[in-house]
Amino acid sequence: MKKIIGLTYDLKGDVTAGENDPADLNAELDKPATIDSIAGAFESAGHTVKRIGHVWNLLAQWDDLDVDIVFNICEGHAGRNRESQVPLLLEMKGIPYVGSDALTLGITLDKIVAKKCFIADGIPTPRYFEAASSENLKKLAKGLKFPLIVKPHHEGSSKGLSRKSRVTSLKELKEQIDLINKVYKQKALVEEFISGTEFTVGVIGNGKPVALPVVQIAIEGKTKLGDDFYTFTRLSQQAHMIEYPCPAKISAKLTRQLQTIAVAAYQSVGCLDFGRVDFRVDAKGRPYVLEINPLPCLSQEDTFNFMAQAMGISYNDIINRIINEAFKRYGMDRSVAKKRGSIPPRAEAVAAR
Repeated sequence: MKKIIGLTYDLKGDVTAGENDPADLNAELDKPATIDSIAGAFESAGHTVKRIGHVWNLLAQWDDLDVDIVFNICEGHAGRNRESQVPLLLEMKGIPYVGSDALTLGITLDKIVAKKCFIADGIPTPRYFEAASSENLKKLAKGLKFPLIVKPHHEGSSKGLSRKSRVTSLKELKEQIDLINKVYKQKALVEEFISGTEFTVGVIGNGKPVALPVVQIAIEGKTKLGDDFYTFTRLSQQAHMIEYPCPAKISAKLTRQLQTIAVAAYQSVGCLDFGRVDFRVDAKGRPYVLEINPLPCLSQEDTFNFMAQAMGISYNDIINRIINEAFKRYGMDRSVAKKRGSIPPRAEAVAAR
């Protein structure tokens, strides 16, 4: 059954940086080409696409959306609940949508809350502390070993990360915490830095989610990164220096381990339909979950497309596979079409997983 699919998203051009805003303010937001690619994938399957855009556009069309389901990749613009805004509104309206719900998006954007979920479920993640200020650092960092890495509390796409984010002394630690507190206006997440290699694993599905082929991260042609890592500057200005070998040329044992942990992390925070889990693996071959992203980039230049290629399918195929998981979850894959607006509220759909 062909559907009318609404697309909610934030474009980089939707945000204008102010004088005191960081240079990476809109790092998480999408380029028009990504939206074109997603829309094209749905249209290739015979669906009709209605481009809604950001949350304010959604509110402006609140009483006249006229869609069967919404494919949501909105990042929002401010605060740790920004990714939750669109799913919550759609849930209130009783409109089906693709992807994780407001609670999961809030948990995962707050990297510290997500880590607490991982720890509770026995999922390996680097030891850490959080810092609302740079006071009492010796006490806060007690038991952790340098080098450490300092990150924003609730950001993605390497926002707030530079070469200086990896610190080897209390002086450097204080400087980076002050930067996050003052420039990004949030707490800092401080973790033990994992020297080694980096990977990412996509996950698709509900009930029995499936891990996709493992992608390795290569920087300047190197997969053995050691103390190297992603930074905003590299992603934005030197994207050609980042490569994504897939499937990763690693042992079958490590592949299984990463995929198993990825699914466990996905389920730990209640992801739906699709997501991506990022890892570092140390010199002894021990994997650590850095974060989980229920709103991963779906650009044709990013990792989901490379996973698709490794599976022998196209970009269009993997995008439609994601939305088909949502169709199944809502019972919209049945031959008898449901009347628009008659889908049960999100809470009932989630309970039925």
